[in-house]
Amino acid sequence: MRNKLKLWTLFALFLLAGVRIVFVAAYSMVAESDYWEVVKDKFTRDSICIPAQRGNILSSDGKTMVASVPEFRILMDFVVIDKDSDIRVKAQAWRDSALSRDIDSIATGLAVIFPDRSAEWFKERIERGRKRGSHAWRVYPGLATYKQYQECKQLPLFRERQYKGGFFVEKSMQRKKLYGSLAARTLGDVYRDSDAARSGLEWCYDTLLRGRDGYAHQTKVRNKLLQFVDVEPVNGHDLVSTIDVRMQDIVEKALLDQLTTDAYLKTSAEKGVAILMDVPTGDVKAIVSLTKTEYGWQEIQNDAINALWEPGSTFKTGSMMVAMEDGYITPNTVVDCEGGLCNMHGRQMKDHNWSTGNGYKELTITGVLENSSNVGVSKTIDKYYHDQPEKFVQGLYNLGVGIKYDLPMGSDPRVRMPVKEGRQYTNWSPTALAWMSIGYEVQVTPLNTLTFYNAIANNGKMVRPRFVTQELDKGQVVREFPVEVIKEKICSQQTLDNIHDILEKVVSEGLGRRARNKNFHVSGKTGTAQVAENGSYAAHKYMVTFCGYFPSEEPKYSCIVCIYKRGTPASGGTQCGPVFSRISQLVMNEGQGKPINTVADSTSLFLPQVIDGNMDETRKLLGMMNIPWQEQGDNAWGSVSIDTASHELRISGRDVNENSVPDVMGMGAKDAVYVLQKAGLRVNVVGTGRVIRQSISAGTTAASGKTVAINLK
Repeated sequence: MRNKLKLWTLFALFLLAGVRIVFVAAYSMVAESDYWEVVKDKFTRDSICIPAQRGNILSSDGKTMVASVPEFRILMDFVVIDKDSDIRVKAQAWRDSALSRDIDSIATGLAVIFPDRSAEWFKERIERGRKRGSHAWRVYPGLATYKQYQECKQLPLFRERQYKGGFFVEKSMQRKKLYGSLAARTLGDVYRDSDAARSGLEWCYDTLLRGRDGYAHQTKVRNKLLQFVDVEPVNGHDLVSTIDVRMQDIVEKALLDQLTTDAYLKTSAEKGVAILMDVPTGDVKAIVSLTKTEYGWQEIQNDAINALWEPGSTFKTGSMMVAMEDGYITPNTVVDCEGGLCNMHGRQMKDHNWSTGNGYKELTITGVLENSSNVGVSKTIDKYYHDQPEKFVQGLYNLGVGIKYDLPMGSDPRVRMPVKEGRQYTNWSPTALAWMSIGYEVQVTPLNTLTFYNAIANNGKMVRPRFVTQELDKGQVVREFPVEVIKEKICSQQTLDNIHDILEKVVSEGLGRRARNKNFHVSGKTGTAQVAENGSYAAHKYMVTFCGYFPSEEPKYSCIVCIYKRGTPASGGTQCGPVFSRISQLVMNEGQGKPINTVADSTSLFLPQVIDGNMDETRKLLGMMNIPWQEQGDNAWGSVSIDTASHELRISGRDVNENSVPDVMGMGAKDAVYVLQKAGLRVNVVGTGRVIRQSISAGTTAASGKTVAINLK
């Protein structure tokens, strides 16, 4: 009897315990459902991704050009979550009271940190989030820099720990170009808020830059949130590019100045391209692709390596070299140019001056190239290769013209080989050879053309264009990208000697005279071609070009300049030659006795001007250019600078930080403006060259918005 009583007692106890467990579980699911939902999201998470940090892209001398920079979403949790109802009620009452007391101070502080929004806007925004009882209310719609995040943490309530004050952030890494638009299309892009590469070096070397994500899990232990790493992330490696920031700035400025100051080009030019290459290595030191937009000249697409254009007269150099290699001509071979107009298998071949009555009569091959005679080149090539066009095209391939360079990015050239079936060519017309010889019926990129001329400058050795030299891990070299030789010798030494002499005379005596430099010899070739559109040549649309190298005797750099324009005059020598001359002068810095780093501004950025004080248009422009930016100052528009802490573009007329006036003596204009604006000063620039005087002495307290004048000479 006693045993039965014990059993029933135990059964009753277990039954009561079970009922209690069911009751607690039901209560938790219903009455505390909100609490446990938050706990589930905040305190117990598996497989949390720990993103790997994407590697940086560096300039040739180690300057960081592209980096991943932390940015933060500014968030507020208005509702206290705690299992203990007494604690929850007290904490909620404290948070509500503190917010009501300090909301004006918080809103005012946020307006100073984020000046694109007013204090009234922030106050209304916070009140709206509180009414909704949000757990993750976005206080500011944009992304904050690390500096701004730290400033937010100094505000009332926001300075409290997260679970007391409710302020917290979500961190994300954003890709930034630290030199603005310089080489932007070549460096490439990744999609915002993701690590997916879109273009350029970012895309070509994505596997090296991206790294490998890690994973973790987190849980709440004794009211403390702990995170346990399961797999450590492996950060991406850095890449050392061949881009030289100073040379990039020189090349871009020279091209942009010509496009915006030449009386004809200001209204007629639509695109501009320039590339600077190191002769022995093929390193691309600078590359610019500008497109005219409603907001000015911008890097929209990489025409320098992707645009397949008919090269025009720069192609004539290769045509003449083929005939020299086959022994048909020498530099002294005479050609009857027929006054600049001849019949070529039913079509008229014309020289640029045929209609003046002063068309070319008899010219040597040297004279043909000096004066870029279409008639002279086409008659010569048609005479020897009309019945064997495949020999001519194979000769081009032997020179390296028209072959694929197997680059990590860019388009392949299109120089077709004649196909013969029986006695007929199936893809060839009687006039194809004559027009191909002067740069039509072929398509090559500016980089293709430059690579060929670089081989001529390199005494016949053709090297593959190089954009990256090293892969680094924590500053240590883990991989070298060596110079790659495509052809040890593109032709015989005799042909090289001939063409070296001719290309120098094109500049010293021929149509390339505008590319000359008074301090050293320059060699190269002009080019002008009509542009094909929809299967026919567009009326009054031209591609004008100058391609060459310098100094002629011991070439260090090769360079190509291309301008796509409407209307006449259209002349590669006249419109591209001056750009080439300016680039060569500044790069060589001949006769000034100073190294290149004292000539170009180290932080020179081709940033857009603020558009007539119009904030909406300025924002639109920066968005189109994919440039990150922060507005700063109250209606104080008119200047553009870079915030070095966040690597973001700042558009403002003042800075909220007070610093001492920096010493800018001896700096270039852009460096000086950059440093002074960073200190919160307005700047008036007088003269050109380097700073010889500043109106406010270095070390003086910099009153925000004060104007300092700098004189340059």
